[in-house]
Amino acid sequence: MLEYARWKYFLIAAVLLLAILFALPTVFGEDPALQVARRDHNPITPETEQTFEQYLTGQGVHFIKSYLQDGRLMVRFPNVAEQLKGRDAVSAKYSDDYIAALSFAPRTPAALRAIGLRPMPLGLDLRGGLYLLYQVDVQSAVTQLLEGYDQDVRRALTTASLPYTDATLVAVNGSTGQNGLRVAVPAGADVSAERDLIEKTVPDFQVSVLTLPSGTAIQGVLPPAKIRERDDYAIEQNLTTLRNRVNELGVSEPIVQRQGLDRINVQLPGIENSAEVKDILGKVATLEFRLVDTTDNAYEAAQTGHTPPGAKLYTYNGQPILLKRDIIATGDELTTANYTTTQDGPTVNVRLDARAGDRMLETTRANLGRPMAVVYIEKRQETKQIDGKKVTREVTDQKVINSATIQGVFSNNFQITGMNAGDARDLALLLRSGSLAVPLYPVEEQVVGPSLGQDNINKGTDALIIGMSGVFIFMAIYYRVFGLVADAVLLANVVLLAALLAMMGSALSLPGIAGIILTVGMAVDANVLIYERIREELRNGVTAQAAIRAGFEKAFSAIADSNVTTLIAGVVLWVLGVGAIRGFAVVLTLGIATSMFTALMGSRALVTLLYGGRRKIARLPI
Repeated sequence: MLEYARWKYFLIAAVLLLAILFALPTVFGEDPALQVARRDHNPITPETEQTFEQYLTGQGVHFIKSYLQDGRLMVRFPNVAEQLKGRDAVSAKYSDDYIAALSFAPRTPAALRAIGLRPMPLGLDLRGGLYLLYQVDVQSAVTQLLEGYDQDVRRALTTASLPYTDATLVAVNGSTGQNGLRVAVPAGADVSAERDLIEKTVPDFQVSVLTLPSGTAIQGVLPPAKIRERDDYAIEQNLTTLRNRVNELGVSEPIVQRQGLDRINVQLPGIENSAEVKDILGKVATLEFRLVDTTDNAYEAAQTGHTPPGAKLYTYNGQPILLKRDIIATGDELTTANYTTTQDGPTVNVRLDARAGDRMLETTRANLGRPMAVVYIEKRQETKQIDGKKVTREVTDQKVINSATIQGVFSNNFQITGMNAGDARDLALLLRSGSLAVPLYPVEEQVVGPSLGQDNINKGTDALIIGMSGVFIFMAIYYRVFGLVADAVLLANVVLLAALLAMMGSALSLPGIAGIILTVGMAVDANVLIYERIREELRNGVTAQAAIRAGFEKAFSAIADSNVTTLIAGVVLWVLGVGAIRGFAVVLTLGIATSMFTALMGSRALVTLLYGGRRKIARLPI
């Protein structure tokens, strides 16, 4: 008698029902959409939604519908052309207060969305996504290095009691940007001693003594090899930071890679929070911790425009404030930052590295009872129409976000307060993911079509349909009723695979389609091994039900061996691979698991339903 445990039937039925539920949203597809978010992170109201609808209608932009989602406005369009038209219209009028980014909106019914179900995300080569191309300001990397050397040289000369008039960054030897530091020394100074000290302080410099109309100067120049090294460092650091920021935002299957000498392209398939992504990725933000200058009058400096030596003028809560030029620590020296809410409001918990922690300990110990401020610095590009031409310029926004009296001695652990929740959360994310080494500016943004061409996409889809159809027909003809059972199991296998991809949020790419086709072949292979074992048992004179039982039991070891070896290769590719290779490995690995489940459990359950129990079977249709 051929039996199968009843609990296994319930397990298979439950798994299939859940798989169908999770795979169902993928059937409905997606529409191109525009995501609009406020720059101050406040939620968009229904009244604002109506304002945008009326504005788009007045601009002749056709859209399907709009709705609010997580405080952002989503506008769905019938096609990409209208989507781009809508983006341009919104950016032209509302760019100062709102961020408009391209996205996709699923057509999944609200009931399915309400329980958290989402369609399986597709890779850029299948459905596109957000494509951003950034220009890296490599000259800023050299300037930052020189500014650091400037501070080191000034500090070394002062400590050694060697006089100097001024130190300025210069461009020499025909350089288009600053590549050296020139230190002016007064008459009668020991030029030789100062030169030796500068060479010792900055070994990278090629140092020489100049005789200028204004007097004697010592000049240090960075060699070209050091400049190239600094440029490469800046780009690599930006690549790392962008990858960290994408990971912090939870974007699936991102591609962040260098393009050419000074550009970085970012491909983000399957994203839903594109407005936030676009705002966070390119933000060049860092912090500086400085002591407040309490000896000079900030109001007088603001009115006269003359800042006292050794101080910088800022604004805090609408009032002028003078800060000392010496920087205690910067955002680059932070090791971690986390957002929390305390009795003081939104708070960012900060930890500095050892070197900055020592400076902070020394500063707080020597300045108890004096105020210290936190300066937030952000660099961006601003494009305006001047005389009918687009003019782009770099803008640096600096604002004091916190100023408090040093109440006790501390080193590398402290808190930053005084911000709203959105700014505090973004600041923690930016600091945690790392600061961009140099500014980068968006050069291009677009919805990416299939990177391999629509023709290749159609061929990939056709290959999947033709391949599966061929397998289905062959199995039905060669194994008859058992072949139809195998076909049903294969369909269930594809549904399970789609459900797993949707649950994991893993983007399906063109190589992933190849993985599905390979999975179907491997699933068929398992059924073939089982059926051929059944036929062999029948030829040995075993009864029909005994042959079925023996076929499933004796074929298990061969199926397990072949799938486990492939699974090992798939896991290695999943862990070590990137891009298309990893996409293929994900589908292959999941496909092995689903094919084992459907071939060994699903197939046996169906065959037992057809031929199990106390039935007397004279001949199996196999």
